Amino acid sequence: MSVSMRKPLTGSALKWIAVLTMLIDHVGACILEVFVMNAYGTSPLAGRFGRDEILAWYDFDVNLRLIGRIAFPLFCFLLVEGAVHTRNMRKYLLRMTLFALVSEVPFDLAFYDTPFFPERQNVYLTLVLGLLAVWILKGWRQQLWRLPVGAILPALGAHVLSTDYGSVGVVLIVLMYLLREQPWLRAAACVCLLVNFNSLEWPVVFSFLLIALYNGERGRQPRYFFYGFYPVHLLVLWGIGRFALGNFM
Repeated sequence: MSVSMRKPLTGSALKWIAVLTMLIDHVGACILEVFVMNAYGTSPLAGRFGRDEILAWYDFDVNLRLIGRIAFPLFCFLLVEGAVHTRNMRKYLLRMTLFALVSEVPFDLAFYDTPFFPERQNVYLTLVLGLLAVWILKGWRQQLWRLPVGAILPALGAHVLSTDYGSVGVVLIVLMYLLREQPWLRAAACVCLLVNFNSLEWPVVFSFLLIALYNGERGRQPRYFFYGFYPVHLLVLWGIGRFALGNFM
């Protein structure tokens, strides 16, 4: 392939895009919804804004959350890429599980303003269950029992645990794995799944346009930065909303 025709995006570039769009999404979900709009009645800004101001912030929030829809399919795609190429799936799964556990309190603080919110679990756990599904599915053509078990049980687990994106998130990862050699069918199936799940997921079309530009190379990546960014940025956003925002608004 000539240099002019070469696809421009490495795995590292996709991760940076996913991280940035996730951060934009979480500014809306945490800073605006939990604290500015006082979704849970616990914000130090309670009563500071009138109805018209709240509606203006709501419109801004919707735009941030739409941009944020781009992130999750990118993370799922990169998870599958990692699963396909890893030399040690057990170690990969344990590492993801560790960060899922570490992220739970920051997740609850950022999105529910409490350190313990058992009704909802963070998206890392969805990725863990999706990775478990891929692990089970590996070699399913030789052992057909793996297909229903790998597709159903982790998705059921996500539903029971009420993880972020739930069973739909696990099914998305399964589709990305099973259709990884059919990129256009993969894109169509995944977009349909997500938009059927929530019509506001339509920006995921851009996720798959970005994936189409992936050149198959890992790219240079700071070790563990992308793992740690999720819990750390959630704590920072919660800290800004809880302790600093009132001084500026």
